[in-house]
Amino acid sequence: MKVNMQNSNFMSMSDEELVQFIVHNGNTSLFGLLYDRYGQKVFNKCLGFAESRDAAEDLTQDIFVKLYLNLKKFRGESKFSTWLYSFAYNHCVNYYKTLARKRRDEESLSDENVYVDVLDDEISDEEIFSLSVEKLQQALQMLDPGDKIILLMKYQDDKSIKEIGTMLDLGESSVKMRIHRAKKKIVEIYNSL
Repeated sequence: MKVNMQNSNFMSMSDEELVQFIVHNGNTSLFGLLYDRYGQKVFNKCLGFAESRDAAEDLTQDIFVKLYLNLKKFRGESKFSTWLYSFAYNHCVNYYKTLARKRRDEESLSDENVYVDVLDDEISDEEIFSLSVEKLQQALQMLDPGDKIILLMKYQDDKSIKEIGTMLDLGESSVKMRIHRAKKKIVEIYNSL
């Protein structure tokens, strides 16, 4: 399809308008504009879950293929970017769970899932920021997907408690509690490495 002559019209559309146009007119070539807008952000999110850049690229492609197939399910009740983020998050969590299950089956070890809740004190953000990056990446790979994503949202994506709550459909107090628990778990895993 020839989109170039009106490309500037489409580029100035909001995400929500563009999605509606794609869904109602079946214009598949315009989906590339959404990819251009969000491809790198989705790829960066996938890097947090994948074991390599190649796997992150594959995940990104899978997400956009599934996104295109499910685009008509976007009802506009939230911003498109929020819906896409949740979509990508769910896909990455499912990928991570499958990968973790494979690893457990191959290694037959259950030590990764044993957490001892011995820390009663609040883990400060400074403690999290002071952790060695390489060792922290290892610890993140061992962390439950739900804990991992909430930490990535908070510290990698710099999302507020309110934004995280909206994206995960949780109350602010639930988000705070999950962040608190996830920080405790990541520090425990980190210290065991």
